[in-house]
Amino acid sequence: MHIRKTDHGLACDVVVNIPHGLHARPSAKVAQAARKYQSEIMVIGENGEVDAKSMLDLLSLASHENARVTVVANGPDAEMALKDICQLLASPGE
Repeated sequence: MHIRKTDHGLACDVVVNIPHGLHARPSAKVAQAARKYQSEIMVIGENGEVDAKSMLDLLSLASHENARVTVVANGPDAEMALKDICQLLASPGE
């Protein structure tokens, strides 16, 4: 996982490795993990940019398995948040 600095905070590109993509259960898991952090965390996919702390927003991305997304975090715990969220998205487990 490569974390880079951007104008909007730290960013990480990741391939969604979740069977059937970001459906309800994995979206809830990602949102729950994101809410542990103070940083603002956004997920950018083909269908837009959404708040990672919102399950419904994540569902609206309709990211399928093997979709490429970018996770951007800005705040005091941005690096830890990125590592956690990118790991969840890249893990084949649900």
